[in-house]
Amino acid sequence: MKIALTIALIVVAVALAIIVLSQEGKENGFTGSFTGAVDTYWGKNKKHSREARIQRATAILGALFIILAALLSSKWV
Repeated sequence: MKIALTIALIVVAVALAIIVLSQEGKENGFTGSFTGAVDTYWGKNKKHSREARIQRATAILGALFIILAALLSSKWV
């Protein structure tokens, strides 16, 4: 059981690292609102974009990583 959890933790850690590195930067923060940038189609539908899927996957993998690490550190496994 412990070996399977360790392998799962390693797989999740590698996947999490790849997903985090594939995310884009947030350089449009102040300058976009300061210059009066207009909302585009993708700006209005952000929950359907590729970036939204990557952020959702990051959150899920992060939670899974924490759960697996807690299970591995517990005395029940």
